[in-house]
Amino acid sequence: MNIKPIRTDTDYLAALKEVESLMMAEPNTPEGEKLDVLVTLIEAYERKHFPLDLPDPVEAIKFEMEQKGLTVKDLEPMIGKSNRVYEILNHKRSLTLKMIRKLHQDLGIPAESLIKQPAQTHIA
Repeated sequence: MNIKPIRTDTDYLAALKEVESLMMAEPNTPEGEKLDVLVTLIEAYERKHFPLDLPDPVEAIKFEMEQKGLTVKDLEPMIGKSNRVYEILNHKRSLTLKMIRKLHQDLGIPAESLIKQPAQTHIA
């Protein structure tokens, strides 16, 4: 197996190209093992060089609502009465720990996304 660390963008692009050629490799074969190692190296490089920021909690909720065809009424068991749901969705009120737990448990929204604080604007 001829694999080297990914240190530059050129190395990264070469690794992506190699992964593409190995996508149909069977598990537990030399090609399959090479694919596993390359994917691990690529993921490490991407985590370091292309970090993803977590979405805004309200955007995460709205995304799940859209994906699952949910309405404000569907969120009431997790957040409270409809006026409370609207306050959350309009950034008028913050999520409580209890709401975060229920949304994570019932909708599968990652808790990390729900806990993230919205960006604050600072006035100098």
